[in-house]
Amino acid sequence: MSYLLTTLTKKTEIDTLIRNTIDKVVVLRFGRPTDSVCLQVDEILAKSAREVSKFATVALVDIDSDDVQVYVDYFDITLIPSTVFFFNAHHIKMDSGTADHTKWVGAFHTKQDFIDVVEAIYRGAMKGKLIVHCPLPPERVPKYQLLFKDI
Repeated sequence: MSYLLTTLTKKTEIDTLIRNTIDKVVVLRFGRPTDSVCLQVDEILAKSAREVSKFATVALVDIDSDDVQVYVDYFDITLIPSTVFFFNAHHIKMDSGTADHTKWVGAFHTKQDFIDVVEAIYRGAMKGKLIVHCPLPPERVPKYQLLFKDI
């Protein structure tokens, strides 16, 4: 399903999308096109892209591209898939009960979960918030263990 969504492989493409998208949430899925969990997320994103198109733009970022390593390092993309949200060129964070508020790590359970998250981010961002509360119950949020390197 990743062929249905825009795939970004250059830093300038990502920068342009983030800077030029006004009054819409930019959803960037960082991952690999060959990873099975990334393909699961891609299917959910592709199925819901039309339904969220009035308030969100969805794109995929291939982390194996050398040109996007700046973003991979900046957002500490160590687990894939990781989904990062922007609104009017601002990084929007989400408190989902996990240790990392900067991104959504893992797959969404259903298409409606993804739509609910993007809608909550859009509503919060329209009110000027830079961090929003996750609308999903804790059992629907993927659990993972953070490992800190070089501390």
